[in-house]
Amino acid sequence: MELEAAKVIGAGLAVIGVIGSGIGIGNIFSSFIVAVGRNPAARGEVFTMTMLGFALVEAIALFALVIALLILFG
Repeated sequence: MELEAAKVIGAGLAVIGVIGSGIGIGNIFSSFIVAVGRNPAARGEVFTMTMLGFALVEAIALFALVIALLILFG
């Protein structure tokens, strides 16, 4: 197998982490909507925790993307 083909396959496999990140972000915001629907008074406290969770999950997607780019162009 050529080196370029191996790089492309490796980068494609590294991007699979973005799928899990998308599912995680969907779960976070769906839980936020349910929580605010049940108790609108707690929106401020729940919102801060939602944004923290969103940032952490999004960081995982960015790490996967960086690894894919390193494999592809490194």
